[in-house]
Amino acid sequence: MNEKKDIAVLWDMDGVIADTGGFHMHSWQAAFRERGITITEADFQHVFGMKSDSILEYFLGRPATPSEYKEIVTEKEIIFRKNYKVHVKSFPGAVELIKSMHGAQISQALVSSTPIENINLILGTLGVKDCFRAIISGGDVTEGKPSPQGYLLGARRLDVSPSNCIVIEDAVVGVAAAKAGGMKCIAVTNTNPAESLKAADLVVDSLEKVNVKCIFDLVIPAPLENEYSTK
Repeated sequence: MNEKKDIAVLWDMDGVIADTGGFHMHSWQAAFRERGITITEADFQHVFGMKSDSILEYFLGRPATPSEYKEIVTEKEIIFRKNYKVHVKSFPGAVELIKSMHGAQISQALVSSTPIENINLILGTLGVKDCFRAIISGGDVTEGKPSPQGYLLGARRLDVSPSNCIVIEDAVVGVAAAKAGGMKCIAVTNTNPAESLKAADLVVDSLEKVNVKCIFDLVIPAPLENEYSTK
């Protein structure tokens, strides 16, 4: 099978590949509790998927100072990695789909607002890090989702036109980022209801329902059906 360099899949990580939402929420809650700020689950759902500076601004009610940013985010990430590293868990179908597309020689990039240390921990533990030709972390961009900056950077690093890229997301801001970047989007309802994700081109309740054929059909319908009809 020849490598299809004109198609690429850009993955979000938290809430799509890795079931991390609860751990991130508890970590933010602990970090802010020290500062007299209570974060509810509804509050967290509003900011899940955003960069840390945006999360801090939302809960502080103002932009964080450099010292506040370093102190709070460092504390949050220490708590997260300590608790999550012994409970790394993927969502159904995610690892299998990553490996299936890697086997089909589809270019893949990981685009996440999380620090590179978290990305290395999760992808390494799940055994899929080598499946990605590019990894974009929160430190690589100046704008968080819903800005398309991260996804556009991923497309550039893979040398694929945005119109031939498919983003896999779970967050409302992530779907908005994909569409703002001129990309197709598959949304999985791991953390948000289907109604909230309707701007995506395809909404599924599990990545077990997505295969290589689905990926190609979103960009190039029908002609590749026979060659890419199986996982």
